Amino acid sequence: MTYVVLEDCIKCKHTDCVEVCPVDCFYEGPNFLVIDPDECIDCSLCEPECPIDAIVSEHEVPDDQVQFIALNAELATAWVSSVITESKPPLPDADNWKGVAGKLQYLER
Repeated sequence: MTYVVLEDCIKCKHTDCVEVCPVDCFYEGPNFLVIDPDECIDCSLCEPECPIDAIVSEHEVPDDQVQFIALNAELATAWVSSVITESKPPLPDADNWKGVAGKLQYLER
């Protein structure tokens, strides 16, 4: 089992979660973070750190977001040179995007 970053992270990109990850399995894109499922050790340390609850266990991914399991794996490979281990400020308009549904269309690869 692994943890998955969900749609809520798009256009917010809070990075509180990356500092607690003992295996550095977070990768950063322009407006989204992902977890590499091959590196995640299921420690669950990242989940409570996310201020917008955008990280869940693979078994708790809502039915309408199951595509994020594969998307995390795909983008972790694509963004392999963009490992992130230190917290940064969220995106400037993150507060405006918190809780907005249907953000997949805004994902920047």
